[in-house]
Amino acid sequence: MNKKYTVDEKGFYGEFGGAYVPEILYKCVHDLQDQYLPIIESEEFKREYHALLKDYVGRPSPLYYAKRMSERYGCKLYLKREDLNHTGAHKINNTVGQILMAKKMGKTRIIAETGAGQHGVATATVCALMGMKCEIFMGKTDVARQHTNVERMKMLGAEVHPVTTGNMTLSDACSEAIRDWCCHPQETFYIVGSTMGPHPYPDIVARMQSVISEEIKWQLEEKEGRSYPDYLIACVGGGSNSAGTIYHYIDDDRVKMILAEAGGHGIDTDYTAATMHCGSVGIIHGAKSLVMQTDDGQIKEAFTISAGLDYPGIGPMHAHLARSGRTNILAINDDEAIYAGYELTRMEGIIPAIESAHAVAALKKVRFNPTDVVVLTVSGRGDKDVQTYLNNKQAAKEYGEF
Repeated sequence: MNKKYTVDEKGFYGEFGGAYVPEILYKCVHDLQDQYLPIIESEEFKREYHALLKDYVGRPSPLYYAKRMSERYGCKLYLKREDLNHTGAHKINNTVGQILMAKKMGKTRIIAETGAGQHGVATATVCALMGMKCEIFMGKTDVARQHTNVERMKMLGAEVHPVTTGNMTLSDACSEAIRDWCCHPQETFYIVGSTMGPHPYPDIVARMQSVISEEIKWQLEEKEGRSYPDYLIACVGGGSNSAGTIYHYIDDDRVKMILAEAGGHGIDTDYTAATMHCGSVGIIHGAKSLVMQTDDGQIKEAFTISAGLDYPGIGPMHAHLARSGRTNILAINDDEAIYAGYELTRMEGIIPAIESAHAVAALKKVRFNPTDVVVLTVSGRGDKDVQTYLNNKQAAKEYGEF
């Protein structure tokens, strides 16, 4: 790939990235920096990883031609069905890889943060598979609105810690997980769920999720006779499913990339999670990136109906891509996402996670040509969000035709 967009040897994407960690974590992070590439580039790791993706996760995920939605938006729309993976989201691609890394590094205890609960479930799942101790940090607000996923984690044997600081959502769960890591650095492996955190986590997660775009290439070749789309569309919170969607196309100028972040009540309000629209350069959870912050550098609370996009920062890879103009970032408000979720459900029989519904809502904001091939990643299924959809049905009616 074009070196302009990939991570350098110091862990930076342009001006963004690096590893800004407490001294107690210095050795842990540097051990990981030294070991991660030799591990994941080894033939043994590749063999184990791809066997699990095929036989346990259920990959490849389908690339589905959405006929009715294509007709509505005047393009050839394909849906990359990450919602059909084991555990119901793209998160399992990453946790399978990181649990194998943890075992090879001799770690015995796994921790993770989660917002919507999908990464927590995926982490608990691979810990059950490998027989490892698992503790999940989740904001108390998200524990309430994602109750089903909390119960799934507990069924899988994980201990779930409700976090009561801040606005008790994803950012606070990340902070608490890092605090725990500081207290147990030797035996603990922190499975980060998105392309955020100190180097090498953004690169690790992007590599683990790159299987998405790897499959899109050969699936499009089969269906369209060419390996690239005209447009890629994905939602972005921390940035893992979007990183996986665009990974193998970053240096291909034929491909336009549209990422949908959570606008909440609107980017002109205080109730938003649209970091790339509203953020400025700062440090968050161990990396230099774009952050929603006050003039004196205090982190602002993010706000969105979507627990998985409720983060006041963005991964450094995405900060660099957005600032360099490689990606087009759209802010999708809560009502637009709810409408789009109902739209996909009624038109294609697919209930998307509210995170993914933000990507679907981007279709309304782009003018396509009839020959344009568009690939949109459905990052997760909407079972976990049914109550939220029902609670906000009126918003969909007011916004559109439902």
